[in-house]
Amino acid sequence: MEITSHCVVGLTWVLSDTLGEELDVLDEPVEFLVGGKDLLPAIEDALQGHTVGATVQLQIEPEQAFGDFNEQLLFLEPRYLFPAELEVGLTIEGAALPTGCHPDAPREALYTVTDIYPEHVVLDANHPLAGIAIRLRMRVESVRQASDAERERGSTGTGFFRIEALPEAEPGQRTLH
Repeated sequence: MEITSHCVVGLTWVLSDTLGEELDVLDEPVEFLVGGKDLLPAIEDALQGHTVGATVQLQIEPEQAFGDFNEQLLFLEPRYLFPAELEVGLTIEGAALPTGCHPDAPREALYTVTDIYPEHVVLDANHPLAGIAIRLRMRVESVRQASDAERERGSTGTGFFRIEALPEAEPGQRTLH
């Protein structure tokens, strides 16, 4: 079966930056709905017409993926607002930010704790891959028709690569959840 819109594709991949550093390896196939909200449009376009066993390679520029790094999405917050067990690398939903955080911090965003200082915490609402051109080498492991429920939902339900844009974000400023 050929990959077309509204089918489900099982993929494995190696994701790297343009210097060849591996950023993510997916060894076991994960299913994604093509034509839904599971994959970036550039990935869906590259997969069109391929069949099981195909290897697809592409480079995705920041504007096609997670946008450029936006310094306005960095927030320096008072350390005392956060629990003592806070660690670098943890993610915090914007809706769960403590009272007292910067009022301009979007509540729809997902924040990563990037630094912890004695008096401050640095929160970053940029996607971890913002500003980075990525190379993706994918292998098509399976292709099948999507179920009615998957088409209605717009997803296979894995949530692995779901993309949502901040309402006020410029095109290309997306966050991965």
